[in-house]
Amino acid sequence: MATNAVSARAHGIDRAHRRVIFASSLGTVFEWYDFYLYGSLAAIISKQFFSGVNETTGFIFALLAFAAGFAVRPFGALVFGRLGDMVGRKYTFLITIVIMGLSTALVGVLPGYASIGVAAPVILVALRLLQGLALGGEYGGAATYVGEHAPQGKRGLYTSWIQTTATLGLFLSLIVILLCRLWLGAEFDTRGWRIPFLVSVLLLAVSVYIRLQLAESPVFLEMKNAGTQSRAPLTESFARWDNLRLVILALLGATAGQAVVWYCGQFYALFFLTQVLKVDQQPANLLIAAALFIATPFFIVFGSLSDRVGRKKIVLAGCLLAALTYVPVFKGLTHYANPAIERASANAPVTVLADPAACSFQFDPVGKKKFVQSCDVAKAALAKAGVPYRNQPAAVGSRARIKIGDLQSVDAVEGGQMSAAEFKAATDRFSKQLGAGLKAAGYPTKADPAQINYPMVLALLVLLVVYVTMVYGPIAAWLIELFPARIRYTSMSLPYHIGNGWFGGFLPTVAFAWVALTGNIYDGLRYPIIVALMTFLVGAFLLPETKNRLVR
Repeated sequence: MATNAVSARAHGIDRAHRRVIFASSLGTVFEWYDFYLYGSLAAIISKQFFSGVNETTGFIFALLAFAAGFAVRPFGALVFGRLGDMVGRKYTFLITIVIMGLSTALVGVLPGYASIGVAAPVILVALRLLQGLALGGEYGGAATYVGEHAPQGKRGLYTSWIQTTATLGLFLSLIVILLCRLWLGAEFDTRGWRIPFLVSVLLLAVSVYIRLQLAESPVFLEMKNAGTQSRAPLTESFARWDNLRLVILALLGATAGQAVVWYCGQFYALFFLTQVLKVDQQPANLLIAAALFIATPFFIVFGSLSDRVGRKKIVLAGCLLAALTYVPVFKGLTHYANPAIERASANAPVTVLADPAACSFQFDPVGKKKFVQSCDVAKAALAKAGVPYRNQPAAVGSRARIKIGDLQSVDAVEGGQMSAAEFKAATDRFSKQLGAGLKAAGYPTKADPAQINYPMVLALLVLLVVYVTMVYGPIAAWLIELFPARIRYTSMSLPYHIGNGWFGGFLPTVAFAWVALTGNIYDGLRYPIIVALMTFLVGAFLLPETKNRLVR
């Protein structure tokens, strides 16, 4: 963060405004610090809090608990957005950061499933929901506060610092995780994983202290003194068609595409490296950290550039470039990070033979469905193992089986009539048998470090993060300028958090379900590609450029 202050000074930002940017950005550091902690530690969290089910189901539940925090963000945007437009920006985002920080820290002291049973995952999800509500009000307040302090012609530059510190939050989480792993070794998976969550208490203390020193936004003070602030922000924002139409267009034509490019370029890239390509956590985290470090300055580059050429052109160009190149980029990651997968799939292709009617799309945002049919069990196991496969129809009502090359075949578990304990035992046996068959056919259980082409993997990850900087650097300025000051906090928060909370937050779960359904390890990219293309088209034809607008 000190580096930010020096760089901000170099960009001609005075001391008072540097303090505004610094204080406002701390909440975004928090947001992404927790985001990456949970994402990076999803496998460990699955074992700690969802050990009452089989490993594959536990991992899916861990991803759903991750997504739960994003699901409630729009509701937080409504609650805290209304408060921010009525009471003020400063006090609202002071409340949100306290709730957010405490929710993160409490995960670090929460007993696991082995200690308190089903209460453990229930409390974990409750903390994720509470944090999601607070996050729904945090970003809108920070962006509005900075944007209303920024001088005309520099709003893109000023607000891009918020986006930059988001990446610093991710970077900080990676550093903390790596240091804890090096310090604790094998003990990290059993108890040391809690330390990164507890570190958030320090971030909270610094954030609250600094935010208490801030004054209210000058734009809000003008409205308050004139008595023109909104008395019913929700009504003005969403019950009047002119503004509601703009909210919908901002969601579909700006934030939805921004969100999927953001999440795909950082979180899904790490997920793909570790869960699909089986690269060890430490080198994968180091590669992501290096990519973030190299590409982070481009947030400022594109934010500043948007003050000259416009927000719309840069954001939509990033969406289009990402959609057109995602598949070759991720195929490149496979080729350079784990070429053994390519060789094994060519020499011993895997086929799932199953009744198509018994195969589900394994997406359940509320975690109530149980995917226990043999087809679902087989596909989930292969998707989690990062093994590409083909589908072949089988007789109606038959049990699914997995064919590995021309010689081996493994029957999947049909769990419809089994108790939970029987199903777990059966799937454990099935997983061991499947793992042995895949290993014999040359499918790697993890990437061979000697075969990883680190420079090429890093170059591809940097490219993905540059796409992120294009769509994310100018987005805050664009949203701020789209809406009038009296309902700005409310109006911009909702499309931002539906975009990032729903379109972006469910990306890992949707991608996993899509891969499990089709067997193609790149089919998870269909979702971000479709959403990014939608945003490009809606934004290009229906949203205005705003760089010359006043925020008063």
